[in-house]
Amino acid sequence: MAKSKTCIIEGLGPILLERSNKARRINISVKPFKGVRVAVPLRASYRSAEQFAHSQSEWIKKHLTKMRQNEEMYKRITQNLSELDKDTARKILVKKTADLASQHGFTFNKVSIRNQKSRWGSCSAKNNISLNMELVRLPEKLSDYVILHELLHTRIKNHGKKFWRELDKIVDNAKALRTQLLEYGFLLGP
Repeated sequence: MAKSKTCIIEGLGPILLERSNKARRINISVKPFKGVRVAVPLRASYRSAEQFAHSQSEWIKKHLTKMRQNEEMYKRITQNLSELDKDTARKILVKKTADLASQHGFTFNKVSIRNQKSRWGSCSAKNNISLNMELVRLPEKLSDYVILHELLHTRIKNHGKKFWRELDKIVDNAKALRTQLLEYGFLLGP
């Protein structure tokens, strides 16, 4: 049995139908630079998966438009940047973290820089801050937001109401910045 099959749906283009051992139901995803993928459970046929994709064509069109916008944004952001160097990112982000901590009265243990695929940053119970090296590609207000978010976790270890109230005192409209940050999720990778 074939592991995958590509079908063409008029107005949408190529759709990858791919067998999945994990999928419990037919599932559609649209990802920048990868396109449309339909996960096909072992018990489902490719024909039923293709029919499902046809029935969801409006949803797919909407997400293809968003995906293309994300691809264009990524190209604009990266066209004038050389390959991101982890050491350069470390220098920039460690200094920025120290500066913001000093400016706002935070203390932390240490900062590590990683190339994470699913998060912008984290703060451990020991107040060690881990930041994604891709933060250097973000607009400054968003990278500052992420760093201040993690610095605040040195005092408040959860995302309760008190956390968001305190963060709003430090950055203007934290939830709006959080929403803006979602638009740059494509930088985190597949």
